[in-house]
Amino acid sequence: MRGNGQYKRRVRRVHLTVGPFPLWLDAARLLAPASLRDAVRTSIGEAHERMTLDVEEEVAATIAARLRGLGIDGGALEVFCDPPLSRARVRGARLEDARARRDTTPGFTRREAHATGEGRYSLTPEALALALGKRARVARVVDACCGSGGNAIGFARAGARVTAIEIDPDRAEEARHNAAVYGVTERVAFVVGDAVTHVANHEADLLFIDPPWGEQYDKRACTLSDLPLLSALLALDLKERYPRVWLKVPASFRTSDVPGARASAWFGDAAGDAQRIKFVLLELGA
Repeated sequence: MRGNGQYKRRVRRVHLTVGPFPLWLDAARLLAPASLRDAVRTSIGEAHERMTLDVEEEVAATIAARLRGLGIDGGALEVFCDPPLSRARVRGARLEDARARRDTTPGFTRREAHATGEGRYSLTPEALALALGKRARVARVVDACCGSGGNAIGFARAGARVTAIEIDPDRAEEARHNAAVYGVTERVAFVVGDAVTHVANHEADLLFIDPPWGEQYDKRACTLSDLPLLSALLALDLKERYPRVWLKVPASFRTSDVPGARASAWFGDAAGDAQRIKFVLLELGA
C-alpha cells in the first residue's frame, strides 16, 4: 500500500481461538492485549467456553507464546491461529515471553528475608500474600502448610493472629526468621509437626491451605489426587472448627474436585506476570 510517497506495512490479522476457559476466569486479563469486545464465545458444557477473536498477528503470537504448555481448571489450553503464524513470528514471540518472565512479582521484597528449597518456586509473592490477608479480614488464621512463611506473614501484616504449621523444622525456622524481618513475630505462633494432626486440634476463623505442589507439578492438568496433603486435610471434618477454608492451588487444578468451592484466579503484580495466573484461590464456607 502506497501513501505520501512511502510504503506502509500491511498489518496481517488472524483468527485466534483459545480455550477451554472456566466461566469464573477473568479471560480479558489472561488474553491481554487483545480486546474481547467482539469475541465470539462458544459454550463447552455448562462451565467452560472457547473464544475466537480477530487480532493482529503480533498480538496472537504474544498470547500463544504466553499460554504455551499451560492448562486451566483441569484441562490443557488449546490455541489455534488461522492462518497459522509464521515460524519467525513464533520464535520472536517466545523470545520476548522469556524476557518478560524475568520481571515478575517478588516473593519477598526485604533483603533479609529468604526462601530456600521448595520455597524458591512455591512462595506466594509478597504483594499477593498481603492482598489475601486484607481480603480475609479475620482475627484468627491457621496456615496449614506455612513453608517459608509468606502467607502467614501476609495474614499477620493484615492484622490477624496466625498459627503457622510446618512439618520441616528447618523451614519453620526460616519462616520464623522471615516473620521477624517483617516485624510480625508476636502475631504468628509457629507449630512444627504434621498438618493433618494439628489442623484437627486447632480452630480459627479461617483455615488456609497452600499444599506443596512439587516443582514438577503438571501445568496442563492437576487433580486432587496429585496433591495428597490437600486431599488428607479435606477429608477431615473441618466445618465445626473452621467456618471458612481457603485453598491455594495451581491454575491447572480441576476445581470440580472440591465441590461447592468458589474459584478466582490471582495474577501477578509486575509487568512480566500481570497476565499470568500465579495461583487459583478456592473458597469454602461463608
